[in-house]
Amino acid sequence: MRATGPAADRVAIFDTTLRDGEQAPGFAMTPEEKVRVARALEALRVDVIEAGFPIASRSDFAAVQAVAREVREATVAALARTVPADLEAAAAALRGAARPRIHTFIATSDVHLTYKLGKTRPQVLEEVARAVRQARRLVPEVEFSAEDASRTDPAFLVEVFRAAVAAGARVVNIPDTVGYATPEEFAALVRRVCAAVADVPGADGEPVTVSVHCHDDLGLAVANSLAGVAAGARQVECTVNGIGERAGNAALEEVVMALRTRRDRYGVTVGVETTRLSATSALVAAVTGVAVPPNKAIVGANAFAHEAGIHQHGVLRHPATYEIMRPADVGAEGRLVLGRHSGRHALQHALEAQGIRLDGAALEAAFQAFKALAEARKHVTAEDLRALVQGLGPGPAAPAPSAGGRAQWWG
Repeated sequence: MRATGPAADRVAIFDTTLRDGEQAPGFAMTPEEKVRVARALEALRVDVIEAGFPIASRSDFAAVQAVAREVREATVAALARTVPADLEAAAAALRGAARPRIHTFIATSDVHLTYKLGKTRPQVLEEVARAVRQARRLVPEVEFSAEDASRTDPAFLVEVFRAAVAAGARVVNIPDTVGYATPEEFAALVRRVCAAVADVPGADGEPVTVSVHCHDDLGLAVANSLAGVAAGARQVECTVNGIGERAGNAALEEVVMALRTRRDRYGVTVGVETTRLSATSALVAAVTGVAVPPNKAIVGANAFAHEAGIHQHGVLRHPATYEIMRPADVGAEGRLVLGRHSGRHALQHALEAQGIRLDGAALEAAFQAFKALAEARKHVTAEDLRALVQGLGPGPAAPAPSAGGRAQWWG
């Protein structure tokens, strides 16, 4: 069953880089840095920016307040427990926001109820309804999350979400808080929740959106998020570069490009300006001081780089042979890296990019010299190539126009 909502084929992107992402050890941001990232997220055209947890600290309160005043297009969300003081702090920090949302939560799994909260299920149900009603009096839009939903008794989880919707929540979020779920079981849970809330009359008659929030403890955050969308979720909570608690959150850039690249499979759209993904990723890395791994999907330095000769030949003939999306679509450039795995086609392309055209025996001599050099180092640079050709002595070399097109050579 599809989730209810005004645009059943559109998935909202809820970015929590500034809240859940920042909770990773060593990733703390100042209010000024959060505003800087928030501006980039708004330019990226995410639907919701979760700016922080106002009750947590003065700095968090100030950051949410600053982001709320700065952002005009996206919804700005503030996190709050189902505690009256939390909700009041969230509302105060959101004053001045063009589109404020309180995101309130409480744990619902038995392990959390027993060992963390010391509450019974009936107490939790009562607290959820009270908190959502209070939040609705403070702001026009409320989201409710059931912490540790994937380890909660499904029947009780449904009961909790129905109570939240009846009290006025417009968004109900299913977090895989500890990254425990697998795609198949998470999809089944999302389908069950979608079906359960579809017939609950909301406090104001507005349609309800089912959301997912997945962590990467088993490396399944993106896979679970996509499974949730296939099962009917129409909001995905994620972070730039996948930063977040422990092993991180679902990576925004991966979720977005998976939905876009495989629209044939998921049948949904997103509003993100994907050409800004690489720049936004670089900004978050700079602000947090944590570099993006080179093999990171979508935004890593090697995401569109090719060294193997067979791959380089294919890409030079047609990019679709080894690239399932255009680098430009995410604000990146394709690269052919010269190394010991490269072949003649890549070498010839790289030489022509340097204004050097060799063929026949001259190209073969250059190739053999190149292979010997490549065995001794990781990559061969432009300077190496020029020195290599000069070392061959006089030969049938002629200037060549700079190699145009999408496959750029980089050493």
